[in-house]
Amino acid sequence: MRLGLALGYWGRGPSADHVPLAREAERLGYDSVWTAESWGSDAFTPLTWIAAQTSRIKLGTAVAQMAARSPTTTAMHALTLDHLSGGRVMLGLGLSGPQVVEGWYGRPFPKSPLTATREYVDVVRQVLRREGPVELDGRFHPHPYRGDDGTGLGKALKPITHPLRPELPVLLGAEGPKNIAQTTRIADGWLPLYWSPMRTEVYEASLGAAPEGFLVAPMARAKVCDDVAEGLLPVKAMLGFYIGGMGHAARNFHADLMGRMGFGEEARRIQELFLAGRREEAVRAVPDAFADEISLVGPRERIAERLELWRKGPVTDLLLLSPDRHTLRTLAALNGQLR
Repeated sequence: MRLGLALGYWGRGPSADHVPLAREAERLGYDSVWTAESWGSDAFTPLTWIAAQTSRIKLGTAVAQMAARSPTTTAMHALTLDHLSGGRVMLGLGLSGPQVVEGWYGRPFPKSPLTATREYVDVVRQVLRREGPVELDGRFHPHPYRGDDGTGLGKALKPITHPLRPELPVLLGAEGPKNIAQTTRIADGWLPLYWSPMRTEVYEASLGAAPEGFLVAPMARAKVCDDVAEGLLPVKAMLGFYIGGMGHAARNFHADLMGRMGFGEEARRIQELFLAGRREEAVRAVPDAFADEISLVGPRERIAERLELWRKGPVTDLLLLSPDRHTLRTLAALNGQLR
């Protein structure tokens, strides 16, 4: 199991520590570093900045939001950065949800998310493989565009730039069982938002058809500390926001996932509190047990025991959310990759 460093997206502004953390992760033998985007900073620009100041570590987006760019634009970003970094890009994509797609990007959330995702990946693959002009008779991403509101003059094109790697890895952030199952068929890997090594049966049916070499790369917050409860507070704060606020009360993919993992009643309570404006209570309502299962928090010996559970399952890459150098070094040593 490889380790990666997940930097997430910016808050109020950029962190001056992101590049030094990425360079430290590279020195410690981490395999990859990942950036994200929500409705603020984008995923590709910080990754380009990191690429210029590192030499070996792989560069991933976890995730670049599909609604933010047409699939050809996303492919252009990926192939450009892949050239500039010497072939280190891993393209992680996510559909996001109705609240963000319609509220931030100002476009309709697709009524058939599986079809929209499949078409998006198809177009990205065509650009990267450059076997011919990009053509797709699609519902969501037709190429060339032939809608009634267009001119009808669109011409099928293939990229001027020759991609460095036609098979650049494409990973998908997926949460629903059908979406995960489709991911095993059309992508090179899966980026789970929450992963519990104690409940791998939740994903078994969806991952059953995964081909050899398929990547499973969940994120987990990590912190070496003496007080487990205190160490879990950032995990609970994140869960309170995602479960309570990242979606509508009637349609929240994160809350649905928590329910499938055995915490349905707790997820509903978190939503109720958060949507009522009682955010601190929503965070306190996050069960310690759930927060603990999906993270690596506590003394070194406790983390070492729990890391074994992560290694026993199908996880190929564990992406650690941790701005703490001592934690990054400890995990590298426990995973046997300290350089």
